[in-house]
Amino acid sequence: MFNIIARSTLLYYCKKYPAASNALQEWYHELLKCSFKNFNELKKVYGNASLVGDDRVVFNIMGNNYRLVVRIVFEFKAVQVKWFGTHKEYDLVDVSTVHYKK
Repeated sequence: MFNIIARSTLLYYCKKYPAASNALQEWYHELLKCSFKNFNELKKVYGNASLVGDDRVVFNIMGNNYRLVVRIVFEFKAVQVKWFGTHKEYDLVDVSTVHYKK
């Protein structure tokens, strides 16, 4: 099982983007149950996930309307939420350096 750091970050994004709240929470609860050993195993389940460097993975949420950027360290089963926003907002950030901030 993965440890997702930090749930409060996801809850903040759920409040900021209420239209995506259910989909974001579904992603959270699905990933909690997973135990992927590497990105290739994750990719088999999340076909649209992209590896973008620095152990960062981008997930499409609600089709392709929103993007979630996380850092996954498979060895330690740790997932750190880095950023969440609309596809349009995603086009304006550098996914290799973007991080959570209120």
